[in-house]
Order: sequence, then C-alpha cells, then structure tokens
Amino acid sequence: MRFTPGQLRRFMRLWPPFLGAGIKVVEFADDGSRVVVAHKVSPLTRNAVGTAFGGTIMAMTDPFFMLASMVRLGRDYTVWDTAGQVEFLKPGKGTITATMEIPDETYELIKAKTADGSKYRHWFDAEVVDEDGDTVARVRRQVYYRRKPGR
Repeated sequence: MRFTPGQLRRFMRLWPPFLGAGIKVVEFADDGSRVVVAHKVSPLTRNAVGTAFGGTIMAMTDPFFMLASMVRLGRDYTVWDTAGQVEFLKPGKGTITATMEIPDETYELIKAKTADGSKYRHWFDAEVVDEDGDTVARVRRQVYYRRKPGR
C-alpha cells in the first residue's frame, strides 16, 4: 500500500472505522513529520457517561506513526505497528486532538539502526488534548522497522 500524504488524508477521512467513530485527519505532512487527528464527542460517538470512548482515543493514534513512516521511508522498509499503551488522565469532552510528530532525528536513528538489515522497534509518544489544551490521555505506540534485503 503506497499512497501520497494527500491520498492518505482523503482515504482516512472516509475509512469506515474512523468515519463511524467521528475521527478526522486534520493534517498529514507531506514529509511524514506530523499528523494531526481530531474527534468531536457527539451523541453518536460518546460513551455511557457522555465522554469519548477510550477505544476512540486509542484509535486516534493507531495507524499514523506507521503511515507517516511509510511515507517518509518509502518502499525500502517494512513498517508496522506492534504495540500501544494509553494512560487516561481526564474525560474527553468536546473536540479532542492528537498531534503525532516524528522529527528528522528519529528517522535518522531508524535508518542507522536498520542499515545492516536488523529489525528495530521504536516507541513514539503522543498526547490527546481537549479544547482548553488540557491533556486527556497520553498514548504510546511502538512501530517495527526493518530495511528490506537488497535495498
């Protein structure tokens, strides 16, 4: 699966799990350095106590470190999500936003760790914040990387 960042933005807006959950891709940087995703809690997307589902908060970050890495590293690498963790800090109300960033230094580290064909797993951190900028949840995602043989 190889898409441009613009195609990924459009595809993920219409992807049934995100569409049904009310998750929207706000930004997907062309260089795979930044992704911003938002979710507006509504009568159709709230849980029994009127806040964002924990699974929705986790899903907001689910594929994006992997997809951004695929955009940046290209076809020379095998990239996939391997683990996720979440710490819920307060109820998600209104519009909540997750910003995922991968700096150039991280991509350089990934390239260095996999240059000889070794596998490498990297943990990424993201915060989900509410409209006031308060942290709703801290999410960690682990992504697997391996340079493909002969590349």
